[in-house]
Amino acid sequence: MEKENQIFGIRAIIEAVNAKKEIDKVFIQKEAQGDLMGELLKTLKRNNINFSYVPVEKLNKLTHNNHQGAVATIAPISFVSLENLVESVLENGKTPLFLILDQLSDARNFGAIIRTAECTGVDGIIVQKQGSAPVNGDTVKTSAGAVFNVPICKVDHIKDAVFYLQGSGIKTVAATEKTDNNLYDLSLNEPVAIIMGSEDKGVNPSVLKIVDEKAKLPMFGTISSLNVSVACGAFLYEAVRQRQ
Repeated sequence: MEKENQIFGIRAIIEAVNAKKEIDKVFIQKEAQGDLMGELLKTLKRNNINFSYVPVEKLNKLTHNNHQGAVATIAPISFVSLENLVESVLENGKTPLFLILDQLSDARNFGAIIRTAECTGVDGIIVQKQGSAPVNGDTVKTSAGAVFNVPICKVDHIKDAVFYLQGSGIKTVAATEKTDNNLYDLSLNEPVAIIMGSEDKGVNPSVLKIVDEKAKLPMFGTISSLNVSVACGAFLYEAVRQRQ
């Protein structure tokens, strides 16, 4: 992690949050206690900032400074609001193509997906604040800088984003093996948002219940699933093929 993209120490992180810095994720030492740590946790929850508990060894790796049990990463980009993103895309006249990542947790997968999204003309990527991969140095590097070219939006809940997109006339399509529908039988020529799930669990069942369509890729090998960034590329390029 680049040192200029991190803040260490409880009080420093609280001050950064209160100053509205673009905090992406906070790593907190497991079993950490104390009044100041309690204040940090309240501040993070009040501001809907993504945090996770980690062993002290992880924090020691992140910084050699006195971290006091907390290290924050500052996002190298600014995030956009869902409303502004959808509104601006609908206004520009092209057929919208959005990508929703449902709790994807690996920063390198995230970076690879952003790179493919930029190459396929995706108008914006939507992620959940809690449980999603951080936008850090690994993400930037793996995306080959594409992270600076594709708007990224953080939402409280993926389900709310799905409902909002549907209300804006955008079809939602979930990539899942739990369907008989083949991707290549689906129309992606209209305004659409493609939903990819996490590396281990796929798209959340509560999200699958509310999407407009579900689709899977045909599989011919003995391994039953693809890496999520590879599967995402297949879905996005099918949208490109249909729109050519």
